[in-house]
Amino acid sequence: MDTEFALDVERVRADFPILSQEVNGRPLVYLDNGATTQVPNPVLDAVVAHYRTDNANVHRGIHTLSERSTAKLEASREVVRAFLNAASADEVVFTSGTTASVNMVACAWEARLAPGQCVVVSALEHHANFVPWQQACMRSGAEFFVCPLTAEGEVDLGALEARLAAGGVSLVAMAHVSNVLGTVVPVGEVVRLAHAHGAAVLVDAAQSVRHEPLDVREIGCDFLCFSGHKVLGPTGIGVLYGKGELLGQLAPSWYGGEMVAQVTAALTTFEELPLRFEPGTPNYVGALGLATALDYVEGVGRKAVAAREAALTAYAEERLRATKGVQVVGSPARRAGCVSFCVEGAHPFDIATLLDKLGVAVRSGSQCAQPLLDETLGIHKVVRVSPAFYNTREEIDAFGEALERVVRLVTPRG
Repeated sequence: MDTEFALDVERVRADFPILSQEVNGRPLVYLDNGATTQVPNPVLDAVVAHYRTDNANVHRGIHTLSERSTAKLEASREVVRAFLNAASADEVVFTSGTTASVNMVACAWEARLAPGQCVVVSALEHHANFVPWQQACMRSGAEFFVCPLTAEGEVDLGALEARLAAGGVSLVAMAHVSNVLGTVVPVGEVVRLAHAHGAAVLVDAAQSVRHEPLDVREIGCDFLCFSGHKVLGPTGIGVLYGKGELLGQLAPSWYGGEMVAQVTAALTTFEELPLRFEPGTPNYVGALGLATALDYVEGVGRKAVAAREAALTAYAEERLRATKGVQVVGSPARRAGCVSFCVEGAHPFDIATLLDKLGVAVRSGSQCAQPLLDETLGIHKVVRVSPAFYNTREEIDAFGEALERVVRLVTPRG
């Protein structure tokens, strides 16, 4: 038992065989979990078992395999509903990921936008929760307002409230946790402010789904999105949660089979929620894998996962701040999931490449957040370390020692 971080990490790591391999002749230290988490054996087993015994298309067939497959898909939807504490499974739409979920809402919401109206995002946003709204505003003539940050890297709630009070804001789209700074945005307060001025709220929970409470009724948001591969699930599966009364008012933006009720040459009518937003054959095996992943997180304990990841992230930041030549980016009051940094005089790609040679996997580049890095911070590219609950203190130490070696190598000698 790892008493300092309150979780039996050796038992957990046994479920992730990928973590026991060597990379470039060294034990793998995987610290790129903000991009993609690893997948535990129970999820792999569930996916393989489905293909071996139950695989058939869903909602269409009346034969036994189709009925089994359909039952598993809808049971998976219920798992997601419970994980989010949504009021109904009908409020859970399966998509290919956060990007698809945001685009789905943005395309439908565009019909509500016009000159004189506004969509608000923050300077923290990933491109997936920035570009779709920017483009919808450009096409509709609505204002696209980017809420600034404080010097510490927090969303400036005063600026947000001022823009809301000025009127015309139709929707606020905001990340729960920044994928660059790790800033934890008080989304409940954002919702309170927005709703007080008649604006809807979409929460991008891609970076928070693994380690922040996601009770959609407590948060009060109108929409929330996340991706399976951020929370131990397969790639290509994600979720759009929407309040039933609001989701039901939106028109589908993609069309095809299964989402229709009746099709004639003169008119097409659509299914009820949530099927009207799931055209074609859904990724039902991905949904099963996602539900198994969420059950796995629940089994480990969401509070234990959150506490361990908070401790590991804080320890990584401590190691970084103690390393000569390293600049940690941002200093939010609460940081979750990741820490980004720069090394004086060195390109982030070089740092990440050299760390990889020492068996350490980290992220480098713009992190799909160019407005934040280029326009707000003036940094352009960073290196990001993002621990997960299956990482260890010893791995953070190995990363720190590897980074110190790399910094000595790349820093010009005076």
